[in-house]
Amino acid sequence: MKILFISDIHGIKTNLEYIKELDKYEKFDKIVILGDLYYNYRIIYDGLEIDHVYVKKFLMSYKDKIICLRGNCDFDSDIEGLDFPVCDKLALIHIDGLDIYCTHGNEYNIDNSRKFNRSGILIYGHEHYPYIRKKDDMVFINTGSISLPKNNSKPSYVIYENRKFTIYDVEGNIVDEIII
Repeated sequence: MKILFISDIHGIKTNLEYIKELDKYEKFDKIVILGDLYYNYRIIYDGLEIDHVYVKKFLMSYKDKIICLRGNCDFDSDIEGLDFPVCDKLALIHIDGLDIYCTHGNEYNIDNSRKFNRSGILIYGHEHYPYIRKKDDMVFINTGSISLPKNNSKPSYVIYENRKFTIYDVEGNIVDEIII
């Protein structure tokens, strides 16, 4: 199974066409959106205009294979019209003998990890810069942001396949990877 993880769209359509093309090529089985779908203010970030209508159409076009988490910038009014479930805090994907815990990152992350039943992977966004780190029996993967990267990173995403997590930037460069 091949899974795409993205986070922190913040209502910005930039790079979503790239994700569409990537899906056509990679043929993802699941697409996991780790929260912050929209942003509730009319703001322009460095020329990146917010387009909620476009983002909603993008999300709905993947409704049959989307797993979606709620982010700290997602409000009830944002998610009411979506035709797929939005998990509130945590989702679990068990695949290839791995437990992949999915969350937005504002509550659970490498600095604030709760005790999980067993070792596994916690994948999240929220911080807007990508990394892979190990701590105790857990692997922590931050996807970065597909729209608003921080800490001199580029927009990024994660692909999982065959026990391998790879972080890519939107130029196709490998940022980090781990085989578990």
